[in-house]
Amino acid sequence: MRRVVVTGMAGITSMGQQWSEIEAGMRAGKTGIRYMPEWERLTDMGIKVAGGADWFKHEGHFPRQAMRSMGRCAVLAVDAADRALQMAGLKDDPILASGRVGVAAGSSYGSTEPTVDFGNFMVTGKAGKLNATSYIRMMAHTAPVNVSVFFGIKGRIITTSSACVSGSQGIGYSVEAIQAGKADVMLAGGAEELCPTMAMVFDRLYATSKINDHTASRPFDVSRDGLVTGEGAAFLVLEELEHALARGATPLAEIKGFATNADGAHISHPDGEVQAVVMREALRDAGIAPSDLAFINGHGTATVAGDTSEATATMEVYGDRTPFHTLKGHFGHTLGACGAIEAWLGIEMLRQGVAAPIANFKEADPRCAPLDYIHGDFRDVSGGEFFASNNFAFGGINTSVIFGRV
Repeated sequence: MRRVVVTGMAGITSMGQQWSEIEAGMRAGKTGIRYMPEWERLTDMGIKVAGGADWFKHEGHFPRQAMRSMGRCAVLAVDAADRALQMAGLKDDPILASGRVGVAAGSSYGSTEPTVDFGNFMVTGKAGKLNATSYIRMMAHTAPVNVSVFFGIKGRIITTSSACVSGSQGIGYSVEAIQAGKADVMLAGGAEELCPTMAMVFDRLYATSKINDHTASRPFDVSRDGLVTGEGAAFLVLEELEHALARGATPLAEIKGFATNADGAHISHPDGEVQAVVMREALRDAGIAPSDLAFINGHGTATVAGDTSEATATMEVYGDRTPFHTLKGHFGHTLGACGAIEAWLGIEMLRQGVAAPIANFKEADPRCAPLDYIHGDFRDVSGGEFFASNNFAFGGINTSVIFGRV
């Protein structure tokens, strides 16, 4: 079996784009959640906080000609992919055009601004702001396609626009493509731009927080009352191990196992039993036991039903002795980007031997299983070799990825 390693990675979050600055903010008790005064006019939407990457200015970020087909979602994706390729030493390498390099990535939607323009056209009959690139900026595969075009990547494109597992499926499907010999290198990840329409999706489901301050996202805490949406992107450069070593690259981590499945029962209500199945399958694929994990990165959206179901499934598979956390208290739910962001930062933590606490966590909800929730301070996990990252999405889509030291 061809082994798959990570040789480059980069991302964007509401707390910055370097692990050092993100870690410093976490240790200082900060989160990337802020009040959104620009949402005050949206009177029928209860939530008024979000985890936007306000510091990231996408206008003029790349040459004007290149940006014609990019909305903010695509710019976030291309920027993260650009820095990941630089870390891997593959920026401008001829291999990108060889057909042996591909992209697997997605987002929940794409950029929503052009959708408004199409809506105005349907109402008024006037084209207004619509132009030749409007659809390209809003389409579900805008992130992987723009990454491919920007870097001249001529291999396979796998669009994983599957809501909250877009990023993790991008990683998993990239691994499978490399293992099958269909590619030697894959750019895998996800991206999501902040838009109130995404928050409104969950607001109509009565799944958003009403706390409306920087502590609003409280995964697994007894006081949690719903999720907060966020923004960001992350990409990993995945490479066949021998290929990486032959060109002198330094592997950062290895993808040891991957599994994905579907509940096949309900569009939005999670099935803990099927979630447990995907966790077990990933462990089996990795050939490790639950006790081998240094920590578990949970999905942890801070919804009442979602956290309860996930905690029960996690307890059933891993037990209560493996340190468990989620990063959504810090960044909010970055939807299509979360699986990739959590993989990127999870690898950083594994390499450093620490795991971040769950932000805003004070007391576990008694309805959630009694896991070893990391809270308060960073946890020393230097004795472990692996971590699991789990994500769950609308449609009952579940993923579990196992990462390990090389």
